[in-house]
Amino acid sequence: MVARRFLVVHDDSDFDLHYDTDDGFEVFQFQLYSLTSVPPHQQKIFGAEQDTPVVNDSDLVAISDKLRLVSVNDSEPEPSAADLLKSDEELARLLQAEEEALMLQQYVASENPREFDSRVRPHVSQVRMYEDATRQEAARKSVPMEELEEKALVSLAKEGNFKPSKIEQDHAFLLQLLFWFKRSFRWVNSPSCHDCGNETVGQGMAPPLPSETLYGASRVELYRCTVCSQLTRFPRYNDPMKLVETREGRCGEWANCFTFYCRAFGYESRLILDFTDHVWTECFSQFLGRWMHLDPCEGIYDKPLLYEKGWGKKLNYVIAIAKDGVYDVTKRYTRKWHEVLSRRTIITEPSLSSLLSNITKESRRGFASQLLSIIEVRDMEENKELERSLHAEDDESLSLPGRRSGNEEWRKSRLEMGSDKLSSSACPVRLCVDEHVTRIYNAFRPILYQFVGEELTKSEAVEVLRITKGILLDLSKSPYKTRRTSIDSVLDNPKFQKLLPSFDDLLGALSLEKKVNTDGRVEFCLVGDPVVTSLALPVALDALDDMIYILNKCENYGKDMFLLPFLKLNRIHSGSAIASSEELPFGIITSAFDGTRISKWEEPNGARGCWVVYRTFGNEMFELVAYELMSANDAPERDPMDWYGLWDVR
Repeated sequence: MVARRFLVVHDDSDFDLHYDTDDGFEVFQFQLYSLTSVPPHQQKIFGAEQDTPVVNDSDLVAISDKLRLVSVNDSEPEPSAADLLKSDEELARLLQAEEEALMLQQYVASENPREFDSRVRPHVSQVRMYEDATRQEAARKSVPMEELEEKALVSLAKEGNFKPSKIEQDHAFLLQLLFWFKRSFRWVNSPSCHDCGNETVGQGMAPPLPSETLYGASRVELYRCTVCSQLTRFPRYNDPMKLVETREGRCGEWANCFTFYCRAFGYESRLILDFTDHVWTECFSQFLGRWMHLDPCEGIYDKPLLYEKGWGKKLNYVIAIAKDGVYDVTKRYTRKWHEVLSRRTIITEPSLSSLLSNITKESRRGFASQLLSIIEVRDMEENKELERSLHAEDDESLSLPGRRSGNEEWRKSRLEMGSDKLSSSACPVRLCVDEHVTRIYNAFRPILYQFVGEELTKSEAVEVLRITKGILLDLSKSPYKTRRTSIDSVLDNPKFQKLLPSFDDLLGALSLEKKVNTDGRVEFCLVGDPVVTSLALPVALDALDDMIYILNKCENYGKDMFLLPFLKLNRIHSGSAIASSEELPFGIITSAFDGTRISKWEEPNGARGCWVVYRTFGNEMFELVAYELMSANDAPERDPMDWYGLWDVR
């Protein structure tokens, strides 16, 4: 071990850093982060005198005592002449490849638009069904709107946004609609037997019945039961309203129905047809100011490179179909346009442009001039965006998964397995919105003191906590804007009546209050922002579960009740966190600090080791008494084998 003291210069400020060289370079970077707020992945470190870079394999025993830290966000180095030349040469190579692909296309592609038109036209008729007001109303009634609205507002509150704008709320609701649809729609590899419910095997196709063609099923798959040998029909319905009823299918049905739901809730939406056999959705996000990719089969959004980079698809045509026209959006989904061009052999580019333009003009016939002006401006902006993104640099930190929908054999046959990675990216610094967790933990102290003061037995204390949990469960199940419940089960016991005031701090942490009615019933209702209550209730319920479990196991009831792990007083909160990586969208780093079991931080590459850095609010220093780690209960093989902590003790 070699203890060293470094003087680090950053942004005209000097920082003292005391360091044990045995801890390695990563720990060194964490300490720099705690001093300078520059995250490890944005650090460039140089010897202050020789200006030599300090990197992972540098000898930390031998390097200079004086160091200079540069944030890559603050000062990106100017590209060298060699870099510029390489960049120009690469661009020239790509443009040459595109030109060659276009020349080849003239010889192999047809000028006749009939084949292409026949593949697109049926979907044009399909999306027109989305505009029927009666169908939209029926679709909205099938969605738990208040639940999704609550989840949307909670997701914003977890980012510190308790007063979101209408645009922010709409964006958050759209994402919750996507996640709900992913959970509620069923993927069909092969249907269960309609007679006995057992597995079936494919027997080919069958002609559709009149009752099936009524809902757009031009194709019907036939399956035979492996047990009772009865035949089961699987009509491939195209009527979105029928799909709202059946809630099953493959990517065609999923994208058709989800796009319909998006239109039912007023989002400008498109059905996206991938000629290499996939379908998904795009919605125009007012929040982002652009079109956003949403794949209901995968539950993934705003990751247009998912198919090329994650699944390994060899794309050719990606066509957006909406009520106001048909658009070629292939460029949004590729960074290999020159390769894609070489596979676009159905129709020449000029013929394709002319065909889509004609269909779009037909779709817009009868539109008001003001609406046409708005759409045309948006079309121009989109075209500029597609051209800009075409040669944009790939984000190397972004990891995209292979296909997850459909059984493994089917995905392998389509060569869409990709990698087994999760969707992840470099983790930004995130604010922990968790003051309510600390308030809830602290609120149990007066309750436990009252248990002892009123000389409750252990069984009585457990019963009171279970009653409390029941009250909170009732509140969690009631409409979030008007939460209310009442009890009378404890009022016959004077000892329990005396306990009620001790729960005031807990109710306050949950933005609730209690009222004792003239008939003796105790009512519990909202007293503040309902979103605060929605955010805090899961934390309180998990804390009660922990407390009941520990109390039942407690051998020294009374004496041990005010020690860890029973009471977790003065928990540090409202800091910021950064991690080596995170899973998107649910496994982000703040999930490790939100006080609930249902959420978790997930590091896709955690098997190779990972790290978390937590900074207190305002860099305030605390005496740390204890810390707690909890592994998720879904995959024991991912539980950490070991860990170590590093504390900044300036």
